[in-house]
Amino acid sequence: MADPTARLLALLALLQTGPERSGRDLAARLGVSSRTVRHDVERLRDLGYPVDATRGSVGGYRLGAGGKLPPLLLDDEEAVAVTVGLRAAAGIAGVEEAGARALAKLEQVLPSHLRPTVDALRSSVDRAPENNDTDAPDPEVDAASLQAIARAIRNEEWLRFDYEGAPVLVEPYRLLTWVRRWYLVARNPQTAEWGTYRVDWMELRMPTHRRFDPQPLPGGDYTAFAMRTIAVSGWIVHARLRIDAPAEAVLDRIHAAVGIVEPVDDEHCILVTGADSLDTVAAYIGMLMMDFTVESPPELLPRLQLLSERYARAVAGSTAPEHGSTPS
Repeated sequence: MADPTARLLALLALLQTGPERSGRDLAARLGVSSRTVRHDVERLRDLGYPVDATRGSVGGYRLGAGGKLPPLLLDDEEAVAVTVGLRAAAGIAGVEEAGARALAKLEQVLPSHLRPTVDALRSSVDRAPENNDTDAPDPEVDAASLQAIARAIRNEEWLRFDYEGAPVLVEPYRLLTWVRRWYLVARNPQTAEWGTYRVDWMELRMPTHRRFDPQPLPGGDYTAFAMRTIAVSGWIVHARLRIDAPAEAVLDRIHAAVGIVEPVDDEHCILVTGADSLDTVAAYIGMLMMDFTVESPPELLPRLQLLSERYARAVAGSTAPEHGSTPS
């Protein structure tokens, strides 16, 4: 390959897409000498690409981690996939602004032959409203907080934060995003209890830099655990309801994250549920289509009374005889 610039880009592509490659392999793929490969590696390093080298018969070159992110080379499928992924990130709190900036940079340099594909995706794929299950505004999540939590998970370091005004120390294990909210699955090292914490309720404190020995979550499914525990710990308001139906019938009607069901007897059970507002609880509890009694909180009762009056007026208005007609 005679063109030095094209050869340099080809070398960069090989280093980005594969494992460690020997100088002989790179030279053969580029059609140059091993000496030229060494010279081009030095040019990449001068441009800010951290190329690591190991000596010996099994040695070679690989692209390492540097102090800053150098430009990346993406093939056509990768460029389209990243574009679609960045569009999806627009609905995730904490990364939407950074995702929009990255998307703008990527679309600016997309090759002309890829633009029809990206334009087709943009024009044919619609994004449905995300906030359609509650009357509460979406929570704000700091991207720096997400990054700090992720680093603590990766480094297996204790995480210290204030949670609803109380200090908490945990072993962090997984971050989960669900219905525009971020959750952390963690273990209390003092009590060995597992819990799920909403990230927008956390106020991180200084990093502990203290390592812990990871413990397996019973069952091993972090997502399933989070979805079960969000019902009782991941909402702003909670309600305890006595349902006039067997527990199995209620479980067939709700999602695991909507509530916890406790059987009372063959014909009754307790549903502990929650939402970001009592108005949302009042609206959704009617979807069970089952009789129930509110055990707590008492503030839920006026919302139910208001809904019942509105439903009653709707029924009366729909069944009232038309003006001038005579009831049969």
